[in-house]
Amino acid sequence: MSPFTGSAARTPGWEHLRVDIADGVATVTLARPEKLNALTFGAYADLRDLLAELSRERSVRAMVLAGEGRGFCSGGDVDEIIGATLGMDTAQLLDFNRMTGQVVRAIRECPFPVIAALHGVAAGAGAVLALAADFRVADPTARFAFLFTRVGLSGGDMGAAYLLPRVVGLGHATRLLMLGDPVRALEAERIGLISELAEEGAADEAAQRLARRLAEGPALAYAQTKALLTAELDMPMAASIELDASTQALLMTGEDYAEFHAAFTEKRPPKWSGR
Repeated sequence: MSPFTGSAARTPGWEHLRVDIADGVATVTLARPEKLNALTFGAYADLRDLLAELSRERSVRAMVLAGEGRGFCSGGDVDEIIGATLGMDTAQLLDFNRMTGQVVRAIRECPFPVIAALHGVAAGAGAVLALAADFRVADPTARFAFLFTRVGLSGGDMGAAYLLPRVVGLGHATRLLMLGDPVRALEAERIGLISELAEEGAADEAAQRLARRLAEGPALAYAQTKALLTAELDMPMAASIELDASTQALLMTGEDYAEFHAAFTEKRPPKWSGR
C-alpha cells in the first residue's frame, strides 16, 4: 500500500474495534464478546480502513489481531449480515462481498506482518481473517471452521479457495471448504494451519512476544519478504528469481544491510532502522 495520502486526518477512534499501539506493535481486538465477536458491516469496513491507515503511516512494524472473550471470531453476524443480505439486490451484494475481500487483501498487502492470536472459535469469516494473517498463534482451545457451505454458499469466500490450498495443500483445503467440519488446534498444527501452538490461555501473550520480536527486527526486509511471498504465488520460476534479484539489489543499498556489517565487525547486536 502506498504511504501517500490526501488531506484526510487519521481516524481518532474506531467504533467496532479496539486499537492499541505501543512500541511499533498495533494490537487490534475484535470487541463484541457477547456475540463471539461476530462481524458486522461496520466491523469489516473498520478493519479495511484501519489497515489502510496503518500502512500509510509506516509507524507500525507488526500487528496482532485478537478476539475478546470466549473466542476469536464466530464469523458474520447472522442477523445483522445474513438477514440483511436477503433484502439486497445483486449490485449491493457484490459491493458487500467485494468489501469483505478488500479486508483480506489489506491483511495480505500491508507492509507489516500480521499475527492472529487465536483461542476458541474462528469460524466462517473469522477463519478466513486468521488464514490471511502471516502467523497464526493458537492455544489448544482454538478451532477453525470454514462454514460457508453450511449456509448454502460457496466455500471459496473472501479468498479462502486461493489461500487455504497454499497453506495446507489442496486435499486438506477441499475437505475443510467443502464439508465445513471443525478443525481443532492439534490437527490444525499437524496440517500447517497453525504457526505456533501456545499453552492454554497464552495465545495472546505468545502473539505479543512474536510481534515484539518482529517489531524490533529489520522492518523493510520483513515487508519485502511478505510482498514477495504474496506476489510469487502465481509467478513462473524465472520471473520469481528475477523479482528476488531486483529486491535484494534494492535492499543492499539500504541502511539495515550496512548496519548488519558494522554490527558484525564491531561484535554487537544490529540496531535496525527499517530503512
